[in-house]
Amino acid sequence: MHALHDTNIRERIKEEVLAVYKKIQDSDFEVYFIGGCVRDILMGKDVTDWDLTTNATPEKIQTLFPDSFYDNKFGTVGVPFKNTETGANLDTKNYIEVTTFRTEKGYGDKRHPEIVQWGKSLEEDVARRDFTINSIAFELKFSNSAYDIKIIDYFNGQEDIKNKIIKTVGNPYARFKEDALRLIRAIRFASKLGFMIEPETWKAIMEDAPLIKFISNERIRDELLKTLESENAYNGIQMLDKSGLLQFIIPELIKGKGLSQERPGRHHKSDVFTHSLLSLKHVPSKDPIIRLAALLHDVGKPETASLDQDRLITFHNHEVIGAKMASQIADRLKLSKKQKGKIYTLIRWHMFSIDDKITDSAIRRFIRRVGFENVKDIIDLRIGDRLGSGVEKAESWRLKKFKERVEKELHPPFSMNDLAVDGHDIMRELNITPGPKIGKILSKLFEEAEEDLSKNNREHLLKRVKDLAIEIKD
Repeated sequence: MHALHDTNIRERIKEEVLAVYKKIQDSDFEVYFIGGCVRDILMGKDVTDWDLTTNATPEKIQTLFPDSFYDNKFGTVGVPFKNTETGANLDTKNYIEVTTFRTEKGYGDKRHPEIVQWGKSLEEDVARRDFTINSIAFELKFSNSAYDIKIIDYFNGQEDIKNKIIKTVGNPYARFKEDALRLIRAIRFASKLGFMIEPETWKAIMEDAPLIKFISNERIRDELLKTLESENAYNGIQMLDKSGLLQFIIPELIKGKGLSQERPGRHHKSDVFTHSLLSLKHVPSKDPIIRLAALLHDVGKPETASLDQDRLITFHNHEVIGAKMASQIADRLKLSKKQKGKIYTLIRWHMFSIDDKITDSAIRRFIRRVGFENVKDIIDLRIGDRLGSGVEKAESWRLKKFKERVEKELHPPFSMNDLAVDGHDIMRELNITPGPKIGKILSKLFEEAEEDLSKNNREHLLKRVKDLAIEIKD
């Protein structure tokens, strides 16, 4: 334990959070910053979730903060962020979690404690937490408007941050049997932070991997997507596989192990499973749903594998079967209808043709088929697919040309047909018959709208018609 005077650390603690902390402390309660916010501050990262722990009961906390909410049995009260000058709530979607010291007993469902009791000390509370890097606390000592920060670290979490290690608080076998979600959380943190998992903790994960079956699909989904959005998503999925967890989460992927894709003229140098992981690794998108689609894009290959007349392996219609399988996986993971639809579309049409002889109408059909909003994503998936196959260049000349033609169709140059008014509008507005003047007015309107597209609205252009009718001679 020691005091901190680092101004960079102080700058990361929001005034609104300090106000909540100080109010609890000034009411003669113990209070500490705890968990991920402390870890992120020590690592020089911006904090998005703020957690405080205190010996004040939830009822006492709610008395201090009347607009807080408390709807669980775990002693966690949500306190909305407030403007320190006006007292108004800053954002109803964000709040500070204030949790009473507690102890927990009995985890019959491998997830939730059967008995929750309020604890008497910070040390007792911290002993129930998951990983050492999340068990560090900050205590603030105020002197007028200034304050010192004391680090309280019972389980050497700072050392593990320094050495980039994920390690459980206490016995890893006990921690994972208490809450099996910690199995995948350990890998998610390792993936997110670029850390290694301590050997004994890793051994316990492999031994207890089957316990993940006790965890709801919604909670697994959340941890999986957080793993996929991390900088080290590829390593994260590898760890899920090596630990034995992946076979319980997405067993369909495991079937691709050892399934060769090699045949003359094909880039693939690895089996389907390895190719799927490499496609995830190389897909340009940071969106976890696009990354999941890249991971699953060939999930239909094991189901469609067959040998042709030359005894060479083929995967006819694997994109059709794979899209249906991916939809079932999405349902199992409780993804939203929109997320499921995107994954289905990307996988169903990921084999799109990029032949240089493709017609403009075929390009337009492609855009309509995949949807305007999915065009960039499916091209990103194709890039991941290419690089995951072992080629060196992200884009072939054909793919580059295809992208250019798609871009042209998506964003065609402004033309006379795009004007918000036409000749018939001008005739009705001026009560005149067809003649050269209509063409002159249209040309002038087009010239003005092309220069400033904001002027291409019907109300503005009809007003200009009357002005131009005076300016332009017959």
